[in-house]
Amino acid sequence: MTAPQANTFGRFLGDPRVDKTIAVIASLPVAYVVYVRLHQGTFDIVRTNLIFQGLLLIVTMVARRSPVRVTMNPWFWLLAFVATYWVTLTAIAAAPGTPLVPRWFTVALSWLGLGIMVYARLSLGRNIGFVPAQRQLVMTGAYGVVRHPIYTAAFVNYLALVLLHYSRGKLVLVTLGVLWFVVKSFVEERFLALDPEYAAYMHRVRRRWIPGMV
Repeated sequence: MTAPQANTFGRFLGDPRVDKTIAVIASLPVAYVVYVRLHQGTFDIVRTNLIFQGLLLIVTMVARRSPVRVTMNPWFWLLAFVATYWVTLTAIAAAPGTPLVPRWFTVALSWLGLGIMVYARLSLGRNIGFVPAQRQLVMTGAYGVVRHPIYTAAFVNYLALVLLHYSRGKLVLVTLGVLWFVVKSFVEERFLALDPEYAAYMHRVRRRWIPGMV
């Protein structure tokens, strides 16, 4: 793709109508998983929280702000797709597992993950997206603590899911899911750091996922 073609396609993706359509389409797999969970009637606290987070994701995606700049790299789009839907869709196919720790521990982890996720999404507001895209920069709330708090919440939720329904297959699937988000964090930062304001934000907020650690 030539530079003029990329610029034209970038403007096309930035069109509010196009962006809204992409957001709705991207929310469909999440909506499907929510439907399957509701249909199965599997309402343990971990899965109930995951359903709530799925609904929250759909609402914020549909109401999101149009981007100023969107990556044209097809590999970044593929990575975003795999990272976003990997655990959500593969966990449905995974065999049921057995609990590894007392139930109160997984319940506490699940509520912690839910709290972080809600706080992060409220902090992010209408600036959500799956692929690397520049919208309004958020530097307060959860994003004043770590640079990727939504991924932090996802890691906590994945841990709760494995501890509540452990199997070797599910552990492998979840580990790969975490890996995709780790890679996605670096990819997003490389794209966004072209904006001097975001580069300064990275310098101010040092940690990506865990305050004071990593």
